[in-house]
Amino acid sequence: MARVKRGVTAHRRHKKVLAQVKGHYSSNNRLYKRAHESLMRALRYAYRDRRTKKRDMRRLWIVRINAASRSNGLSYSKFIAGLKAANIGLDRKVLADLAVRDAAGFAAVVDAAKQALAKA
Repeated sequence: MARVKRGVTAHRRHKKVLAQVKGHYSSNNRLYKRAHESLMRALRYAYRDRRTKKRDMRRLWIVRINAASRSNGLSYSKFIAGLKAANIGLDRKVLADLAVRDAAGFAAVVDAAKQALAKA
């Protein structure tokens, strides 16, 4: 069996890692061992934070909806209960966008929620 020299393969792998850590600080983007460690940590953070970002966005939407609904005279929890009672199927992302961009439209949704709460 022929002898396999691995210089080309290792060089290609090292170049790939060093390209991925471009922009990292200090020797983390120059030395292969440090670069590989830095890359593994960065990939772990990226994996974790792709999930955390979803939680953070939902929290932001809830804060925005709460602020807008309180300015229209209704707390967040009562507003959501009123939406469910009125069978309005808008999700929190859309409601937050409505609260930020279209105050009159959001006020109309709050009024519909208030009427549904009054009937229930």
